[in-house]
Amino acid sequence: MDSSRGPEPPEAALENRLRNLILTNGGQGSDQTASDGQPVMSEPATSSGTSPQTSKSGNRRPNQAQRRQMASQYSIPLDPRPQVPSANIPYQGRGQQWRNAPHQRQSSATHYHSPGRWNEPRGHQPPPQASFSPHPHLQHPQTGTFPQDLTSSNGWRQGPPAYGQQHPRRPQFGPEEVAVQAELLNRLCAQVASGSAIERSEIAQKENFRVRIEHLIRRVITDYEQELAQRWDFPAMSVELKCFGSLSSGFATKASDMDLALLSPFSRVQPDEKGSPIPRLIEKALLDAGIGARLLTRTRVPIIKLCEHPPETLYGDLLVQREKWEKGLDNENQEDQADDEQDHDENAPAATGKGGDHQTEPPLAQGGSKTMEVTEFEIPSSDGEPQKFYLKQTPGTSLDSYYGTAKKVLRKAGFRDVRTPTMSTFTEAEWDILYRVCQAFVRGLADPLLRQRLERYPSLSFQPRPGTPDRHSLTTTFTQIEGEHAVQKWAAWLARAGVDPDPHAEQAVMAWIQAQSRQNYGVDPVAYNKELQLLLDRMKKSVSIQLVLLEQDHDESPTQYHIRATRIMEGLRSDRYRPAGGLEKSIIERYVAGIHPKEIKSAVVEYVDSMTEPITLDTVARRHKSLQLAREFSRALDKKSYDAQHVEDVEAYVNLLKSPLRKSTKGHVRYDYVVPVSKKTAALVAKIKALDDPHRLAPNQPRAKYKDHLEFPKSGAGVQCDINFSAHLALENTLLLRCYSHTDPRVRPMVLFVKHWAKMRGINSGYRGTLSSYGYVMMVLHYLVNVAQPFVCPNLQQLAPAPPPHLSPLDVENRNRFRGYDVQFWRNEQEIIHLASMHQLNHNQESIGHLLRGFFEYFAQSGPMSTGNGKGFDWGRDVLSLRTPGGLLSKQAKGWTGAKTVYEGQADQSSQGPKAAAAPGSNPNVPASDSPSKPKGDDVKEVRLRYLFAIEDPFETDHNIARTVTHNGIVSIRDEFRRAWRIIKAAGSGDVSEQLLEEVSEEKKDDKASFADLLHEIHGPVIFDDDDDDDGNDV
Repeated sequence: MDSSRGPEPPEAALENRLRNLILTNGGQGSDQTASDGQPVMSEPATSSGTSPQTSKSGNRRPNQAQRRQMASQYSIPLDPRPQVPSANIPYQGRGQQWRNAPHQRQSSATHYHSPGRWNEPRGHQPPPQASFSPHPHLQHPQTGTFPQDLTSSNGWRQGPPAYGQQHPRRPQFGPEEVAVQAELLNRLCAQVASGSAIERSEIAQKENFRVRIEHLIRRVITDYEQELAQRWDFPAMSVELKCFGSLSSGFATKASDMDLALLSPFSRVQPDEKGSPIPRLIEKALLDAGIGARLLTRTRVPIIKLCEHPPETLYGDLLVQREKWEKGLDNENQEDQADDEQDHDENAPAATGKGGDHQTEPPLAQGGSKTMEVTEFEIPSSDGEPQKFYLKQTPGTSLDSYYGTAKKVLRKAGFRDVRTPTMSTFTEAEWDILYRVCQAFVRGLADPLLRQRLERYPSLSFQPRPGTPDRHSLTTTFTQIEGEHAVQKWAAWLARAGVDPDPHAEQAVMAWIQAQSRQNYGVDPVAYNKELQLLLDRMKKSVSIQLVLLEQDHDESPTQYHIRATRIMEGLRSDRYRPAGGLEKSIIERYVAGIHPKEIKSAVVEYVDSMTEPITLDTVARRHKSLQLAREFSRALDKKSYDAQHVEDVEAYVNLLKSPLRKSTKGHVRYDYVVPVSKKTAALVAKIKALDDPHRLAPNQPRAKYKDHLEFPKSGAGVQCDINFSAHLALENTLLLRCYSHTDPRVRPMVLFVKHWAKMRGINSGYRGTLSSYGYVMMVLHYLVNVAQPFVCPNLQQLAPAPPPHLSPLDVENRNRFRGYDVQFWRNEQEIIHLASMHQLNHNQESIGHLLRGFFEYFAQSGPMSTGNGKGFDWGRDVLSLRTPGGLLSKQAKGWTGAKTVYEGQADQSSQGPKAAAAPGSNPNVPASDSPSKPKGDDVKEVRLRYLFAIEDPFETDHNIARTVTHNGIVSIRDEFRRAWRIIKAAGSGDVSEQLLEEVSEEKKDDKASFADLLHEIHGPVIFDDDDDDDGNDV
């Protein structure tokens, strides 16, 4: 180490040992990753849905896809030739009889792909070897032709046999039990279908409202085009509001919102284009007409939410919000709120800069001095005036909050981080700006030792390297900082505790250091970040690293934090860690250091320091829980959340919670120290148990984007709808779903039942971290297309007919693709209806009850299905892909692993004032300059991508329909599927103690039992005598 850097820290010996091991075992160079299974950036990623073609070295257990492939190879020899459908069952259609024949090109007709590839059994299957060509339309039949014998059970499902066929299993349920289970679901589904399906009168009411606002919007756009754009020949009737979504697909339920797509094909600037004033003009016209209207600009695509009869208070708030935007006051608040939703650190620094409305001087240090070290850098703007920015992590600020500040700086400068779809379009000027922000981000770190560690790596030294791209991503830089911070803390803990690292953690850290030392990091920063993220996740699986990173999340309760710490302690015990001073002492030190907020942490530290004898983690956590509960009660009192008659009791109980813990000698090992309950205070505690849990009350709830004064009421506001300005693919999706609804009469009632069930169980809101109704529709279709045996629905995207032969290649491209996405599918509704009416689309004879039973079992568990038809859904690895044969891809293959934050160009006018909104816009034919322009900060919006649950959009294949699902959301969804399957199983033996469709609200999810458990944990099972010398009595 360079002597100028000062003496080596105590953990340097461990780090040097790891580096030496890397140098001696690194193989052919530092550009390879040390760990098996980690992607190497220079190699192309495996295509979606394919299995690896080469085996990994070593004796690692094959993964699920590999086991399925090996089993299929042992049971049935794989034929590399195209699959030939069975010739046993003829296909009748339109008076013409087609029999199955070898799959080959004929002069008379062009056939579909072999049905053996349309609906394969679930699992990650190898790619088709001869059935598909790179251009599927070259092998599809022409319009008006039909697939060969869609109902052939032999020809349709060729390929590896299902699990039950390979390994016959003893059935878990007898035929009578299955029949009873199915009958329960049949009965419930009939009730739901009759009670939840939308009435024709409601459809007519919604249609009348659609016609009304279509007329209004048509006038707004026509006036704009004719008067402001001087286009007097603009055709007014070309402006349309088309219905899409559940109302158009056939899956609508009562009170379903109406989704409308605005189409104005002759507008010079399309409504969804950046710079279009149309969304804001429409919002104003709707408000002027007395309609509740709110333009949402931070959604995935801009939409206007409407309600026909807004309550007076809501309507007034909407007018105030519009006025704020017209005055330019709404912008900054939206921008900061987006960061605040993710970054809650109370010590988070503000982004500052020169120019515009930023600060003009560096932030002052404590005491008013200007000598505080800050990182200052400049970013050029379009007018030639450089913008100055400062980026500095203040002491006590978390890395997450500091990262949020850096993102805010980048956005305020009018730029965005790089991501896969935009990397090819990045100019050298944009790469230079990212370089400056990333450099300032590293040099502004508060920890000088961490900064020195990072600057030793080639990618973060920010030194010129001739011949090597020096490109950076802010997301990648944060991943590097986060991982190196973990390694630094881990090495320091090992040195301080005097223990050796466990082999798994040591190997993970070695792989991390090797990846950090890469020389070709700048070739593809996005791929480099994926590799680093995988290695970071691998490190975090080690319990010793989990310990050094242990910190209470801002929305995490003390009980959850305590459970997490206990699991880490148990894991360390199983790994036989023996740190100096004892394992539990190390856990307690880390537990206390990670407590939030500061005042609670200080009080717990004071309590631990005051103890003269050894204490347990349970005792420290009990002190933490009691102080946190007292804080929550106090905040609820400040906001007058309790009735006046209970205020005195709550105040008395807060004092009790803050009282010292008392030792019990009654032999209760777990409850050695508790907040004492005496005979005098026992009645008080009983009264408190009857009150609402203060943690569930509004003052103690984290701020959520769906809780605001502009949220529309669920009822009493007339017809509600959303106007979407970029809905071309949504219209295609709607038609696809409507065609699926025609394929079999069981599809619609089954979808309605699942949607109703999700609504009753409170797991159908993307705004609240669960899944949208559209997501549940895709889950049902996945089951009916790919899991049910025989299938219920054919794969319509695999049955897309070939285009007419007279079309030119350009016409074919325009017909089959939209904005680069393949939108082909079998969309002839009349043909589908005709074949379905003749029962020629499938051979499945199961009742709706049997299908629903299989659906809930499939998503409730990942083991073998009781029917023998394969295995359940693997939530951790699988991606639902309706367009893919077999229906599944892997998250790894799609790169959908870990949460990511990306930045997308904003297609709205939220940042422009009313003058800009009224202008006709710039000439769209003028090309953009290569130099970085200075768009408004809102032109780039931040999007959080989550892959806890993954459902690929049928057309927009890089979009995860389930990206709204949070950690709590996925837990709730999976719990509800398990609950449903438990009830269905119990029904087979006559147990009907639970109701499958019992309604439960978000507030009822955590009922009073959890509050009672918390009080019992704090006070223990002992009632103390009022005499302080008594040890108490058991209760």
